[in-house]
Amino acid sequence: MIKLFRSKIVWALSLMVLVLLFGVVGYRTLSGFTWIEAIYMTIITVTTVGFAEVKPLDASAKIFTVFLIVTSVFIFGYAISVVTEYLLGRNSLQNLKKKKVKKMIDSLSDHVVVCGFGRNGQQAAERLKAYNRPFVVIEKDREIIEKYEKEVLFIEGDANEDEILLGAGINRAQYLIAALPDDADNLFIVLSARQLNKSLFIISRASHVNSLKKLQFGGADKVIMPDKIGGDHMASLVVMPDLITFMDHLSMEGEHTTNLEEVEIEDFKSQLDCHSLRDLDLRRKTGCTIIGYIDPQGNYIINPEADLKLEPKGKVIVLGRAEQIKKLNQMFKIGIV
Repeated sequence: MIKLFRSKIVWALSLMVLVLLFGVVGYRTLSGFTWIEAIYMTIITVTTVGFAEVKPLDASAKIFTVFLIVTSVFIFGYAISVVTEYLLGRNSLQNLKKKKVKKMIDSLSDHVVVCGFGRNGQQAAERLKAYNRPFVVIEKDREIIEKYEKEVLFIEGDANEDEILLGAGINRAQYLIAALPDDADNLFIVLSARQLNKSLFIISRASHVNSLKKLQFGGADKVIMPDKIGGDHMASLVVMPDLITFMDHLSMEGEHTTNLEEVEIEDFKSQLDCHSLRDLDLRRKTGCTIIGYIDPQGNYIINPEADLKLEPKGKVIVLGRAEQIKKLNQMFKIGIV
């Protein structure tokens, strides 16, 4: 619809230019006016301002003037109506889009709120989309929003404002990712988000080492330093390139290329009578291998023994090929955690 309106505007402006050229050439030809006089006569005629004529007009020039006035009134009137229709239509479409987005966001719960859609924010959004996790992005740059609004749910505004955070459903969200480039802005977001949702799991980006403790003290559960991770990764490729390349393959994106899975014990206990890892017998049933266990207190056990007792709210980390992970999900009717 917007493209149709724009084509109409181009057509209307073209007609206006043609009328002006027609008037200038007509006065120049019929009355022998100079180019300046012809332009002046054309402007005062089409705008009907009532200024005096440059010099008296003969009969043919008067007939031409009448025709020019009638033609310009219709064309200028058409142009004004097209521009008005375009502006009203654009505002209406924008309002409809905002209402639709608001309705979609209001229907979300246990979703992820991403603050900032720069380099890190976009990477986070791509990974969340790959794993079908619902998320909302808070971004104040209108150009970025217009570029990606067909793919991502956006809230336009400053993530430092409580009203914007509430509009993104922060009170119903499960996670928040503060991915702004400035540590002070991320700290302010962390403080505001923690006040609005005490149970929220907050992940913040940090650019400087001295910001780590401040962000953690402000309420961030995890603080990530992208520059440090990138440097460590590059150095590791020098020291142990094959191992790092292998680990990169384990973290491939996409629902059908997942190699690692985190599964809560409740997902198994609802369908199996299991008290230990041996009872799960995932290797035989799905082909997946259990490589880690997280107890309810958050302690990590790497390569746990088969007789390890399972506790409610614990989690297992499994390794497998994409088809094995898919079989695991289908067999126990679980999804990606």
